Amino acid sequence: MIFDFVFSLLEPQNMLAALSATAVFATILTITLPLFRRDELGARMKSAALERDKIRARERARLAAEKETVQLRQNSGGLVRDVVEKLNLRNALADEATFSNLRMAGYRKQSHVYVFLFFRFVLPMILLLVASIYVFGISDMDRPFMVKIMIVMLVAYAGFYAPNLFVKNKISKRQLSIRRAWPDALDLMLICVESGMSIENAFQKVSIEIGLQSGELAEELILTNAELSYLQERRKAYDNLAERTGLDGVKSVTLALNQAERYGTPLGTALRVLAQENRDMRMAEAEKKAAALPPKLTVPMIVFFLPVLFGVIMGPAMIQIFALQ
Repeated sequence: MIFDFVFSLLEPQNMLAALSATAVFATILTITLPLFRRDELGARMKSAALERDKIRARERARLAAEKETVQLRQNSGGLVRDVVEKLNLRNALADEATFSNLRMAGYRKQSHVYVFLFFRFVLPMILLLVASIYVFGISDMDRPFMVKIMIVMLVAYAGFYAPNLFVKNKISKRQLSIRRAWPDALDLMLICVESGMSIENAFQKVSIEIGLQSGELAEELILTNAELSYLQERRKAYDNLAERTGLDGVKSVTLALNQAERYGTPLGTALRVLAQENRDMRMAEAEKKAAALPPKLTVPMIVFFLPVLFGVIMGPAMIQIFALQ
């Protein structure tokens, strides 16, 4: 019975009737489907408006809380701030390069400047006192008096430059994190720009997506997005991003963004080329580290692996020799 049904469907007149019914159904569906479609654009615009209101309310609450915190800090003062201001350490121990390094290290608040200057002033005296007690009181160092003085002064000198070394180390770690995540961020930014997003929305979207890979880069993009909204010149926001990161790859991208803002040049092509260049730079850095690995492994292999290898190879022979004796 099943075979009879299949053979009947394969007959030309039945196949023609089935195809005609399918065509009629598809035509009716094509005509009536737009009538039942909802206004998705209106729904999207309403959703975007509600989300914008939520973001605005959240940002206002955050700014109000930060303003209240800053007022409390300013009213409360503190020992660190009083020492820095009374001794005028800002002019004595810092210059514009110092403030730029602090921003590159991620320390942008005014309290960070006070703490840095305070420790740069106090740490040499603390180390000088500790070194003097150890050299002249605790240790039995049989050295001339001038040698002991030189040791104490060197320790104090190291304490004077210890905050700078800490900031430089922080800058190198931060730049490494940003350099590794920057090509991926450019790819995401390229996708956002070519999909029709504005550069502000692209920065916001990329900062959310890249946060798991590099929190430092996400922080910089969020700060740049805020500066694009509040600064009078958008060029200044891009220049601040390049200055805070101190990376050539970021500077080239900010230059392309400035040209796109000023001359209307296409941004997608520039981002694609710059993303490829930064990806090649990251690959070259990885290859450089891989090429430097064999020389670095030579000393550990000689010290740790070769004695064990000789013991494994010569151990059974030595046991047999001792057994024969």
